[in-house]
Amino acid sequence: MERMKRLIKSAYHSRAVSGFFHTMLYCLQRELSDCESVLDLGCGPSSPLQYCVGPTFTVGVEAFGPYYERAVHGKTHTEVINATIQQLDFPEKSFDAVVLTEVIEHLTEEDGLQALRAAERWARKKVIVTSPNGFVAQHAVDGNEMQEHLSGWPLRRMRELGFSAHGLAGLKFLRQEVHSDTMGDDLLVSIRFHPRIFWFLIATMSQVATYFIPGLAFGLFSVKSLSRD
Repeated sequence: MERMKRLIKSAYHSRAVSGFFHTMLYCLQRELSDCESVLDLGCGPSSPLQYCVGPTFTVGVEAFGPYYERAVHGKTHTEVINATIQQLDFPEKSFDAVVLTEVIEHLTEEDGLQALRAAERWARKKVIVTSPNGFVAQHAVDGNEMQEHLSGWPLRRMRELGFSAHGLAGLKFLRQEVHSDTMGDDLLVSIRFHPRIFWFLIATMSQVATYFIPGLAFGLFSVKSLSRD
């Protein structure tokens, strides 16, 4: 089982495989190809931004102490700040892009909207958001109460906010709340049915279609391009 998980993780980072299935990492790399500076809000312990080629200056922001320490130790960003989004204060248009990967669902809707408005102030070119497609329950994991899900952001809502979106992680009904006490980097952890490897492969195959039909997808990769005078 562990060997299979390692093979899946290796395939996920393969350029050919990730490009065919339109993984989150592939989408992020593509959207950041024209960005040199990136602000990564709620970066977590092992941000996908560290695998993106292109950005030369990246700032990660993480409020949970153990995640912050792991990000610093892992050198995931040029700089890592231990703070909440609400504590930040950057000048307008400080970064080419501002990224929130799996963040806004952990905030109340009001706080999520404030975070998106702040991201738009700080970004020159675009704001990138990944999130579940609508509300998906999740309890606190890793001893981190901030991991609880407090809001839902369905495709309709993201479009109302001016974002375009593609689907992520395959069909929504194949996934569920994470029930383990730790999140880790196990790509199978949210699969609903057993055997999980089999259904993960089904979810992966369905991603070929749900990328183009985001309403059916478990997750969303949403981008808002900004026009500046």
